[in-house]
Amino acid sequence: MESAKAKNELGLAPAIAQELKRLIYSGEIQPGERMNEAALALRMGTSRGPIREAIRMLTGQGLVTAVPNRGVYVRQISVREMLEIYELRALIFGFAAERACEHLDEAHRSQMEQLLSQMDAACESGEGTHYYELNLHFHTLILELSGNQRAHQAYDEHVKELHLFRRSYFNAPGNMRRSNAEHRAIFEAIAKGDAKRARTLAERHVLSGRERLLARLERPA
Repeated sequence: MESAKAKNELGLAPAIAQELKRLIYSGEIQPGERMNEAALALRMGTSRGPIREAIRMLTGQGLVTAVPNRGVYVRQISVREMLEIYELRALIFGFAAERACEHLDEAHRSQMEQLLSQMDAACESGEGTHYYELNLHFHTLILELSGNQRAHQAYDEHVKELHLFRRSYFNAPGNMRRSNAEHRAIFEAIAKGDAKRARTLAERHVLSGRERLLARLERPA
């Protein structure tokens, strides 16, 4: 049977995963860098078991990828791949917003209004990481309202591939505010049952995010 100590250590994995995510998002662990279990265990003051479990969690989130016979590395994709993924995300998110008009209920309306308010607060306080997580939740709600599980699954897969690109530009308060203004317009269209406008705004929102990200990537260091 698994010892109490081992169980307690494995219970640390979610917190370690959050810390590793922070290190990746901040750039302390770079795209393409190998996740060294022994070094990370020493850094975190724990055994390799919780580190291994935390890395498994990050693999499921698309932040790291396993390379057979070589190890696990922080995800790295090209700018061209990123642009292509954005185009697919725009199509799926537009479809989801259009379909959401048919399924919006009071519970989801309340959740979306609450998220919009929380994102406004994150904008004001400059909390880019918190805003990013709320932003993901908002998009997830719309995908759920589409009622199409395949679309939701495909969208999630594309989102996973873009975390490392997308997370960086949410540190700019201006980008957060523009992003949430677009969220609010999408929500209002869905709430009014204006399917065509909801689809157009949702597609435009994703593509606008792509342009904001490109502008950041092209900015001189």
